[in-house]
Amino acid sequence: MSNLQLRVISAVVLAIVTLGLTWLGGLPFRMLCAAMTILIFYEWTRMCRPVAATGLGLLPEALLLVFVGALVAGLPASWLLLLVAVMVVVTVVVASMHQTSMHQTGQWDASGLAYAAISGLSLALLRDGDHSGLVAILFLFAVVWATDTAAYFVGRAVGGPKLAPSISPGKTQSGALGGAVGGVVAGLLLAAAAGAGNLAVLGVVALVLSLVSQAGDLFESWVKRRHNRKDSGTLIPGHGGVMDRVDGLVAAAFALYVIGWISATADHPAQGLFPA
Repeated sequence: MSNLQLRVISAVVLAIVTLGLTWLGGLPFRMLCAAMTILIFYEWTRMCRPVAATGLGLLPEALLLVFVGALVAGLPASWLLLLVAVMVVVTVVVASMHQTSMHQTGQWDASGLAYAAISGLSLALLRDGDHSGLVAILFLFAVVWATDTAAYFVGRAVGGPKLAPSISPGKTQSGALGGAVGGVVAGLLLAAAAGAGNLAVLGVVALVLSLVSQAGDLFESWVKRRHNRKDSGTLIPGHGGVMDRVDGLVAAAFALYVIGWISATADHPAQGLFPA
């Protein structure tokens, strides 16, 4: 089986599972977010921890399991955000008590905890269990997936100057522009199909999410290049690791969560953008 066939099959299976659990919402979707949080942190530490480093024992992993349990249990946003802050502070403080090599490893572990936890938290709280949450997540998916697809095809067709050659040599400025246009169009189509009335505002939101999604992609590329890795992992046939697939999605999810939080509440952010 060719690599292209593996990529297509993996993408289809992932899309079916993700959309199915998104439709169910509630506990099933929170469990998906919890699994993604664990896998992101696992891949982050495999990339960022030196081979010979003893690290901080199982402290970061234990802290993450506490957070994941709270996420699955459906604790309020205030508790989840407090847990993220505590995890990061405890990891940094404990690492600072050790020698330089462990201190550096601890800093990467703390960053990984924040990155993984915020990713799962943002998606879980955006979805919640109501219709507004379902539309918000589908809107997010539409923008991010269309951005990726349009950026790839426009970049290949048009070419031109590179976007960030020192970080990701394959990305072009034309692809970034095409991705932004594709993301906005897809987001507006989804919003219109869902009956949203504030299309002008959602068009601006879609543009922000598309740009943040591309920035998230570049951020993960920088982390991999910083640690001399081509892929974050090998879990997904033909695609690499989980981080390779969700880098732009989780960045855009956090952005949409913050926008929704400003518009409504931290526990029900989707209602500020897609009122029932």
